[in-house]
Amino acid sequence: MKYVKILRDEKGVWGVLHGDLVRTLEAPPFEELRYDGESLPLEACRLLAPCEATKIVCVGKNYYDHIEEMRSMFDASHNPERPTLFLKAPNALNAHLGTVHAPDFVGRLDYEGELGVVMKRRAKDVPAERAMDYVLGFTCLNDVTARDIQRSDGQWARGKNMDGFAPMGPVVTDEVDPASLDIRTLLNGEVVQQSNTRLLITSVPEIIAFITASMTLEPGDVIATGTPAGVGPMHPGDTVEVEIQGIGTLRSRIV
Repeated sequence: MKYVKILRDEKGVWGVLHGDLVRTLEAPPFEELRYDGESLPLEACRLLAPCEATKIVCVGKNYYDHIEEMRSMFDASHNPERPTLFLKAPNALNAHLGTVHAPDFVGRLDYEGELGVVMKRRAKDVPAERAMDYVLGFTCLNDVTARDIQRSDGQWARGKNMDGFAPMGPVVTDEVDPASLDIRTLLNGEVVQQSNTRLLITSVPEIIAFITASMTLEPGDVIATGTPAGVGPMHPGDTVEVEIQGIGTLRSRIV
């Protein structure tokens, strides 16, 4: 299935993508699919972030090559003994074809292309071997970061959580294997990040087990699994695309 969330009558409505047609649902697709009998052409839809996130749980430093570049940026990075977690709040959510704007005091705004995981069930103390039973599907995510603020603050909350700093979409799909997906980020059409999820230090099932040992994930919550090397700055007028094999392309414009 490929799921989308669209704006209809000023409200967010979930739907299932059938070719170029969106068949809308009565409720989020977490428990079951209940079609409401309506459909819309995809090209006529305004897509929203495909989640119901109470939180976005992010994994930092989950590709070895990104650890190396972070070491050069901060001179304070290391190979983690366990996943490094931080949170983005719902105010950071942004959609496919959305705009990203940083406050004037931000000196450097970076892209970070990532695989996102959307949950469909409440998850607590989930063993890795059962983790995929709790997943609705996978999406593209850009962990937009005010890098200079992250560095000057000495922690990540403000630099990661400004409004619109978590574009995600365009769809959530359960038709891919997160263990081996090509992922790349393009800045104004030029490839700036390129990797594969098989190079994740901690796999998706292991991430879910690690997170849920400490906190409960709710239906619609999102996990950002980490970014590969190649992070870099964006500027007003730039277009950033996160492409993941079998999922699609998340596109954002910097203003």
